[in-house]
Amino acid sequence: MNTNFLRWPRTLFVRLVLILSLGLALAHALSYVLIMSERREATVGLMLGYLEQDVASSVALLDRLPAAERAAWLPRLERRTYSFSLGPGDLGHLPDTAHARRIAEAFMDAIGKQYQVTARAVPGHPNRVQATVILADGTPLTIDMRPAGLPVSNWLPAVLLGQLILLAAFTWAGVRLATRSLARLADAADSLGPDLKSEPLPESGPHEVSRAARAFNAMQARIAGYMSERTQILAAISHDLQTPITRMRMRADMLEDAVQRDKMNRDLREMEALVKDGVAYARTLHGTLEAPCRIDADAMLCSLVGDYQDAGRAVTLSGKSGTSMATRPHALKRILGNLVDNGLKYGGEVEVSVGRSTGQAAAGELAILVRDFGPGIPAEELEKVFEPFYRLEASRNRDTGGTGLGLAIARQLAATLDGTLVLANHPEGGLEARLVIRDLA
Repeated sequence: MNTNFLRWPRTLFVRLVLILSLGLALAHALSYVLIMSERREATVGLMLGYLEQDVASSVALLDRLPAAERAAWLPRLERRTYSFSLGPGDLGHLPDTAHARRIAEAFMDAIGKQYQVTARAVPGHPNRVQATVILADGTPLTIDMRPAGLPVSNWLPAVLLGQLILLAAFTWAGVRLATRSLARLADAADSLGPDLKSEPLPESGPHEVSRAARAFNAMQARIAGYMSERTQILAAISHDLQTPITRMRMRADMLEDAVQRDKMNRDLREMEALVKDGVAYARTLHGTLEAPCRIDADAMLCSLVGDYQDAGRAVTLSGKSGTSMATRPHALKRILGNLVDNGLKYGGEVEVSVGRSTGQAAAGELAILVRDFGPGIPAEELEKVFEPFYRLEASRNRDTGGTGLGLAIARQLAATLDGTLVLANHPEGGLEARLVIRDLA
């Protein structure tokens, strides 16, 4: 069975609209069926009551007329649902439907006591009943009953359609009014970036909605406070560690053993770099205070790559964006610097390519690819390397393993640029980092 037709919509708005619209439409249809059934039953009752009176008087009139004058009177006695004819009528069978049996019983009640009457259903015509009456002089008179459908006014379908349209419109408006606050809450949660500085939700509307908005605003304020406190603690620890690290470096310089002095200085440098990277990562989680500004992306990339080339590093640049964009330039430079440094460390050579078509960037986006020519990363590790302090190499040597924070910082900074950063192994070898950022204007 194809389940595509049975797939339930994902949005609450569409689900509620469908449930309410279908429920109200079914209730409306059920009410219409019940009203029409009751009206049909009342109409049939009136018709049968009128039939008993009218047929009885018509048969009595025809019975008293001379035989030569009866044929002239038949059209005058004809009605919308039944007519008279002289003769035995059509062959038929016993009435087999409830409506036909009620008509036959009405004939018998009206004239069955004064005349010999036989009632039968006509084949091929549902509910059509013929009753043959033997008049006093032996002449057969056939009454042909053809029940008509319930008369419906021409304006009724238009009224029903208008009612359904009104039901759908009010359902849509009601559900939209009820779910608008939920949509606003979801948008606020989606827009809550690393800086935790999104506008607070308006605490208005129904009690439940205003309560949820107050809770969300309070949660946002608490998280911002916790993040700020954590950053201040890490910054204080970093600052306080500078003094003992400096004293330890001075003591290390006093060592007579050159080998031990170099080892201790290297350990101290690694300790200092680890503290700085930890504080930098905490600050990227809390967001960046840098304000967006419009820059020439091509000029910035040329400057960045040029600095590496001046230092004798194998870094090349290809492609152009051909436009300016609003972004945070220092955050962007740090992301690209981390990616290029990683590429040089593990691949020895890095190729930077840029362009709005590169990496399937959409309108208003800029895609930058940073590719190295190293061994790449196993597919199952491509996401894990973005975790803080996660390193592919188990060694604690900073020259090979690093602190494991470079890519984590790069991804957090990419989030502050309203962008994405992903890694993939290049088909021709090496690792490729794709950074897509959006214009923050």
